[in-house]
Amino acid sequence: MSIGSANDTQMVIITGMSGAGKTVAIQSFEDLGFFCVDNLPPTLLPKFLELMKESGHKMNKVALVMDLRGREFFDSLFKALDDLAETSWVAPQVLFLEANDSTLVRRYKETRRSHPLAPSGLPLEGIAMERDLLEELKGRAQLIYNTSELKPRELREKILNEFSANKKIPFTVNLVSFGFKHGIPIDADLVFDVRFLPNPHYIEHMRPKTGLDEDVSSYVLKWNETNKFLEKVTELLSFMLPHYKREGKSQLVIAIGCTGGQHRSVALSEHIAAHFASDYRTVVTHRDIEKRKEKVT
Repeated sequence: MSIGSANDTQMVIITGMSGAGKTVAIQSFEDLGFFCVDNLPPTLLPKFLELMKESGHKMNKVALVMDLRGREFFDSLFKALDDLAETSWVAPQVLFLEANDSTLVRRYKETRRSHPLAPSGLPLEGIAMERDLLEELKGRAQLIYNTSELKPRELREKILNEFSANKKIPFTVNLVSFGFKHGIPIDADLVFDVRFLPNPHYIEHMRPKTGLDEDVSSYVLKWNETNKFLEKVTELLSFMLPHYKREGKSQLVIAIGCTGGQHRSVALSEHIAAHFASDYRTVVTHRDIEKRKEKVT
């Protein structure tokens, strides 16, 4: 089965010094829509290529981390690279990440991790051994990034500029409505409590409806305190969102909570999403909208 030419199939092999930023790199490729595998043993690369062929065009952007965590397989990486060079439908790029000794030592001290090649010794000993082992591989890399002076955000931007088709940082604003009685979403970055607003639950004909219904939404939005809240929240988010984006976040999860997650939080999440839809990609999720259990009396 053919999956296209090397021009439409991207494979990036990420390798280099431990502590030089491979975790940030693989996360950056994930944000760019690459299918990513961390710490793939080189001996499994032929099998992985078979899976790519079987997937058709579904796996035409792939990023693989191969490093000394799999050092028992590492010698086979050169053979794998040679085999890849013989394929007609994929042209791999090797991205090698490095940093100077003092930077790597500082990063190991900050994270309190031991070097994988010197688990009971000094980090500098492991760094020296790793440089020696990786010297030949560095010579075969198409791209070499020195991250000594780069912040994680700057490394992300560097990868974006090299590998993104549109050169725009992908950023999504996720609005999640929820009910506090069901718990706060664990993945929320920001949480706003709107239980202080008038509750449609106490209006008999609105009780079985949700904030997606026009009459419920109009009821929630008609109050002065609601409009004041929206004014302040949108002003706050208008200030914060560009800064989150500038720092390299790919998404922000904003959770809006009321008591049950059916009325106020739903209507306000929809309203806030619509407000920012012209400037950001917005996604709305109503986590608890189906959880209402009407009491039978």
